[in-house]
Amino acid sequence: MAFVNGISVGTKAFLGTAKTARVPTGATAARRSTVMMAMSKSVPFLEQPKNCVGLPGSAEFDPLGFSDVIPIAFLQEAELKHGRICMLAALGFLVQELFTFGGSYFPKMPPVEAHEFYMKTGGMSQILLFIAGFEFLSCAAVYQTMLGKREPGYFGFDPLGLGKDEAAYKKFQVNEIKNGRLAMIAVGGFIHQYWATNQTVLDQLTNFHALTNPEAGVKTALDALVTLRQTF
Repeated sequence: MAFVNGISVGTKAFLGTAKTARVPTGATAARRSTVMMAMSKSVPFLEQPKNCVGLPGSAEFDPLGFSDVIPIAFLQEAELKHGRICMLAALGFLVQELFTFGGSYFPKMPPVEAHEFYMKTGGMSQILLFIAGFEFLSCAAVYQTMLGKREPGYFGFDPLGLGKDEAAYKKFQVNEIKNGRLAMIAVGGFIHQYWATNQTVLDQLTNFHALTNPEAGVKTALDALVTLRQTF
């Protein structure tokens, strides 16, 4: 017995006092796993796009990883610009159904057909010229954004002073992003709805009928695409 005790004491002296290994509990392991791979809020089976976290109105939606290869400030600027254009376009679709200036140059017609009309009469060329001018002037602002000296999409336009309060300003930032995204989807919906039903937005709301002739809708869409391709 004394021999066994001697061996035990010698072993402890040589190897040191043994310590019990700390195995992470379920909660600790889960926290570590979350830190290692956070998942996207909008696409929960994909990894969280790290460059989109914390942005105004961010739903962490970037399944193709654009924010990993393109500066996020540039993407914010582009989204805000397209959203603002489409908010105006969505309103214009509805107003044009109710009111036009009339005459030979501003005839009353569905907005989708108006695109082809003004492509032929030169109106779209004028619009393209003006937009190119505005885009050229905005290059300086975008450059400042890329340097980190300007907030994406900020032009200091707040005539009503709605953004003086910081909390209200952040709220309006999110509102603009969400309404801009909705408008981009809406304008595409307006156009495809007309191709499919041959009805404008307000006409379908007041005189709804189901799509009874899908072949005609497809033909209208194809004709529009052919005309657009021939124009360019």
